Amino acid sequence: MASEQKTARLVRGDAIGLAREVLEIEAAAIHALIGKLERSFQQAVDLILACRGRVTISGIGKSGHIARKIASTMSSTGTPAYFVHSAEASHGDLGMITRDDVFIALSNSGESSELLAIVPLIKRQGAKLIALTGNAKSSLAREADVHLYAGAEKEACPLNLAPTASTTAALALGDALALALMQAKGFSRDEFARSHPGGALGRSLLTHVRDVMHAGADAPRVAADATLPEAIHEMTRGGLGVTAILDHEQRVIGIFTDGDLRRTLSTGANFNNTGVSSVMKRDPRTISADKLAAEAVQIMEQYKVNQLLVVDAERRLIGALNMHDLFKAKVI
Repeated sequence: MASEQKTARLVRGDAIGLAREVLEIEAAAIHALIGKLERSFQQAVDLILACRGRVTISGIGKSGHIARKIASTMSSTGTPAYFVHSAEASHGDLGMITRDDVFIALSNSGESSELLAIVPLIKRQGAKLIALTGNAKSSLAREADVHLYAGAEKEACPLNLAPTASTTAALALGDALALALMQAKGFSRDEFARSHPGGALGRSLLTHVRDVMHAGADAPRVAADATLPEAIHEMTRGGLGVTAILDHEQRVIGIFTDGDLRRTLSTGANFNNTGVSSVMKRDPRTISADKLAAEAVQIMEQYKVNQLLVVDAERRLIGALNMHDLFKAKVI
């Protein structure tokens, strides 16, 4: 039994050591690409920016998986791209390629027979060809309009066989290409959010204060001459733990919260004869309705408040919200 436990510890130790080595090799492969970036990278960016048709990305095996991910990243960052399997391309899918397109081919060796078989057809169509390979002297690199080196000196695989560091390098270079295109196109946060409407990211980027605030009569408010009992009654009605204090022109001059109520009671103040304006917070933090809900979160966290009043340009009250509203909208 003791022998088995010792063996298990050794195996775990070897696994951690190997994992570190894998990460070091793959990180080194990405770092090495920095020094190998050439003018061809800018040429690839310019070629895609000038594309009047579609961007199609292809590969087979592990390179195919990387190609699919690069196509997905480009599509979500402002460069619509399509993945086509290299083997399927020669069986009908190549019909999607037109002379206005850019075709990006991934192959570490640059000698993938499936890709080389369709290169003449791509050229005949008049489409531009960008090759990502680990061999600048390969057949695919020679035939390409632009070649990008995306290889690695050695694989992270202990046998130096399984594509690991080379696929990591290709993926990183694909990310660099996609983000260079995004920056060149001036792709905005709002545009990014529109392509990610279903997740938390989309909610945080697309949800505005007006979408989550309690508007109109649902926003608690009392006049500046209201008594403390009147303010408490309004806070209870609104259910937000807060009420705005307004002047005669409906402009916000203060705020009164549950916390303010507890602090006021702890002082022994005369409950019935106290005016709310004497215990309110003056010039409270506010936000406009067209701001992102994420900005409301930032203000609440920065100033350690749980409620915000929503005002127009003249500081007239138009709504209110609290942290619970933002949780309910899944902004946080």
